[in-house]
Amino acid sequence: MADARPGPALSDLLAAGAITIGADAPDWRAAVRAAGDALLEGGATSAAYTDEMIAAVEELGPYMVIAPGIALAHSRPSPAVLRPGISIVTLGHPVAFGHAQNDPVRLVVGLAAPDEEGHVTALSTLAEFLADAARLEALIAARTPDEVRRMVASFEEEQAAAATEGMPT
Repeated sequence: MADARPGPALSDLLAAGAITIGADAPDWRAAVRAAGDALLEGGATSAAYTDEMIAAVEELGPYMVIAPGIALAHSRPSPAVLRPGISIVTLGHPVAFGHAQNDPVRLVVGLAAPDEEGHVTALSTLAEFLADAARLEALIAARTPDEVRRMVASFEEEQAAAATEGMPT
């Protein structure tokens, strides 16, 4: 069943090269840079987008730390975004961003959006995926990018099956 929300699925935006496991990040800037490098590797952005994400934190503070242990690194749509994309970076060691409640960060998700709504479906799926504590821990413990991609694909299949079961006959 097709999703009624706009935009591509999470797995469509998560390129194989956009997953980094156990990144060595001594501080929040390096953690955001790792997410930006993964977006670049996945073909979603130019290198300038990483600098835009870092500048956003410098200007606005650690608002990107959206839940305990999770940062959503992003910036406004810009010419540095080549196409919608998501990166997933697990950190080798937790990093403080300066958030009073949600530090330290163990997972940085990079988001590249060329507009305000084209990524809504993927972001909604990601939020549902990360809301389950056991699934989040499994993601952080993943040893390979392929393992992460399999977890995401399996979750999307479960969602599709649940949506099909709920359809009227």
